[in-house]
Amino acid sequence: MSWSVLCDFDGTIGVQDVIDSLLERFGLPGWEVLEARWQAGLIGSAECMRGQVALLDMSALQLQQHLDGLQIDPAFARFAAAVAARGLPLQIVSDGLDHPIQLLLARHALEHLPVVANRLCITEHPRQWTLQSPYQAQGCNAGTCKCAQIHSARERAQQRVLLIGDGTSDFCGASRADYVFAKHRLIDHCRLRGIAHSPIGDFNDALALLPALLDGSLVAGRAVFTNAAVPCI
Repeated sequence: MSWSVLCDFDGTIGVQDVIDSLLERFGLPGWEVLEARWQAGLIGSAECMRGQVALLDMSALQLQQHLDGLQIDPAFARFAAAVAARGLPLQIVSDGLDHPIQLLLARHALEHLPVVANRLCITEHPRQWTLQSPYQAQGCNAGTCKCAQIHSARERAQQRVLLIGDGTSDFCGASRADYVFAKHRLIDHCRLRGIAHSPIGDFNDALALLPALLDGSLVAGRAVFTNAAVPCI
């Protein structure tokens, strides 16, 4: 069986977390309270993000100028090319913001990659924004349900699913993917839960691991598709 690749953006492809960087620069008072409530498990990420986006005080030009200063992993374009050369589908699945993701990908000629993310929308007021979550699933507290996207990818292509991620928004998906390339907090989560994974520092590591994943040696003798489900947060 072949593989389908689902990849997080903020902190995984993107060097910086887009929404965090925007809030630190343009956020009105109150966004930190929402962040603390989310981290404490009192609200889901969808509710947190909607509230935080509503507290952004910036123009479209300021958004554009801010995004001009953000970077992606320099090795990601080579990883995407290697995946494409092997005929594997690659999709960006993020609980972040669609427009910044699309802009940053386009800067590296990667605008063809499909993006599943929350929609950042400007209101009638030129400095106010709203968030839409077209990929939220019933009963899921996240704006983008990565579990549902993994299920869809598996059913659509009859392929195993590789998830690449780094943090809390990837916890639920990691328990449902067939294998995980994990960065940062996701490494400890996978170790604690016994989820089949390989730690990576960047996409140079992911690129080096790809042949072993595809020939089966990386997952040989290791359990795939664990049922140790984790709630979407």
